[in-house]
Amino acid sequence: MPLVDIHVIKGVFSKEQKEEIITKVTDTMVAIEGDALRSVTWVRIVEVNEGEWAIGGQALTAAMVHQMQGREATAQAA
Repeated sequence: MPLVDIHVIKGVFSKEQKEEIITKVTDTMVAIEGDALRSVTWVRIVEVNEGEWAIGGQALTAAMVHQMQGREATAQAA
């Protein structure tokens, strides 16, 4: 029974995007392990508050991630 945790910064992905992540990760695991394990394949999205996730010593915000993605911060609503 696999459990996949995906950590993201809160406010980066919309509800629809998170649902898509869950579906696609589940489908990928099932492609590897077989359809019999679909019902026991867990995928969790763990949202980390802005400023509580850092890369290279710099705390990240949702706006910074949106800028990296080439999107405006207001384009996504969590």
